[in-house]
Amino acid sequence: MLARINADPEVMRYRFKPLTRQETDELIDEFEACFDEHGFGLWAVERTVDGQLLGYVGLEVAGDDAPYRPLIHIGWHLAADAWGRGYATEAATAVLDHAFDELALAELIAHTTAPNERSRAVMRRLGMHRDPHDDFDAQWYPEGHPYRRFVLYRITAEEWRARKAGDGPVR
Repeated sequence: MLARINADPEVMRYRFKPLTRQETDELIDEFEACFDEHGFGLWAVERTVDGQLLGYVGLEVAGDDAPYRPLIHIGWHLAADAWGRGYATEAATAVLDHAFDELALAELIAHTTAPNERSRAVMRRLGMHRDPHDDFDAQWYPEGHPYRRFVLYRITAEEWRARKAGDGPVR
């Protein structure tokens, strides 16, 4: 099912390219390795009503050469028919709770290519904020690629807790 999601050109519109079945299998291996190494990673998101796999949401660790800090970031990737239904925000909320309450992280970031307004909207709904000085060119896209410019949003544990308590700003 994840291979079908990753092969969908609309789902992969802001990614480098749609993935083959083998590439999706390799991606799953990377997810499992992250759990083995760090104790966290990307979790499958399933619709409660029917158990349908919708995609994944969770935490990733970037390499030391990443143009941002902290290296741990939250991300999501859902099937097109799951968009606009609140699944990404709901699952990301659980991930932020886990990251700040269980893992005791001080701050999390999220990033996406600048034109990806759907992901940016999720970041804003979560209370994450953007400083344009944090934006960067993604080295995994070639020079001149229309999706090379990435925007970065962040939220601290203190901001998350204040937001959940109703004391934080709603952006």
